Amino acid sequence: MKKILLIPALLLGTMAIAQDYNYEITPVIGYNIAEGNLNLDNQVLYGAEMQYNGFNSPIKPELSILYTDADYENSTISTDIYRIALNGVYEYGKFGMIKPLAKIGFGYETIDKHLADNRDGAFFNAGIGAKVPFTDAIALKVESVYMLKNNNSRLNSNLALLAGINFAFGPKAQPAAAPKVAPAPVVAPEPVKQEVTKAVALEKVMEVKAAEVCPPKINLHINFKFDSAEIEQESVGRVNKFADFLKCTPDYKAKIIGHTDSIGSEAYNQKLSQKRADAVRNMIIKDGVPSDKITTSAKGETEPIATNKTDEGRAENRRIEAELTKN
Repeated sequence: MKKILLIPALLLGTMAIAQDYNYEITPVIGYNIAEGNLNLDNQVLYGAEMQYNGFNSPIKPELSILYTDADYENSTISTDIYRIALNGVYEYGKFGMIKPLAKIGFGYETIDKHLADNRDGAFFNAGIGAKVPFTDAIALKVESVYMLKNNNSRLNSNLALLAGINFAFGPKAQPAAAPKVAPAPVVAPEPVKQEVTKAVALEKVMEVKAAEVCPPKINLHINFKFDSAEIEQESVGRVNKFADFLKCTPDYKAKIIGHTDSIGSEAYNQKLSQKRADAVRNMIIKDGVPSDKITTSAKGETEPIATNKTDEGRAENRRIEAELTKN
C-alpha cells in the first residue's frame, strides 16, 4: 500500500484567496465647468468618494460628496453649493497599469443663495475615469462627471473634472468556499520523525492511499505584490508549511506552476508566471528542501480556472499550484 503524509491542516485551511479590499475612499479636488445659463463662474470643487466592494456584484455602490464656493457672474455674491450622489461603479479589466471605470447615478444639489432661477434639486450624473495603482491599496483616480439637473423647469448641466488619491482598506472580499471532499480511509498513524520541524510535528500524520488523497495539483494560494514576483508577507507562512510538508515526504517531488490572469500581453504574463514560480521554489529551498526535489513551470494566462471578465475571476486565475509526483 502506498503511503503519503497528509499536507498539514493549516496549509489546507488557506483555501480562500484574498481579493479586493472591501472599502475605498478617495479625497478629490477638481474643476467644475458650469453651463452658461446658470450665471455661475466655473469653480474649484472639493470632496470625497466612498466605494464598497463587499457585494458579489460587478456594480459597486459609491457615495459621492462635493462642495464648492461659487461666484455668480457679474456679481459680488457667492454661494455654497453641496452635491451628494449615490452611484453604481463598474470597473473594467486593467489595460497595462490603467484600470478604467464608468459610473452612473442620482444625487441632490443644495444652493445656499438662489439667483438667476438656480434652485435646490435632484440631478442625474454619469461619468468615466480610471485608476492608476501605486500599490495594491493606493492609486491615482481621475474622473470626468457630467451632471444634469431640472432647474425650475429648465435643464441645466455641469461638468466636473476630478482627481484624487484612492485608498483601499478593510477586510478583503473572499470567494466562495471550496467544496468539501470526503476524507480518504485512514490507516494507522505513522510516527513523526524527530528531525521534522516543530510546526509539522504538531500536525496529525496519517497513512493513506496516495491515489485517494494526493491531488494532482494543489493551489498554494500565494499572493504577490502588484506586478511583481515578490511574495506578500501574509503568504510566507504558507510557503513554509508546504516546505515542511516536503521535508516530511522524501519519496515525493513537487513542480511549482505559475499562472496569471489575462491582463497584459501573453509574453509578459508568461515571464511573470515563471518569475513567481521561481520565487516560491527559491523560498522552499531556502527553508531546507533539497533543490532536486523542486522544479518550476510557467503557464502564464493559458490555463484559467475562472472568467477573466471580473476582478474575482482574475484573482482566482492568478495562482501558484504544486504538482506532486512519486520518485
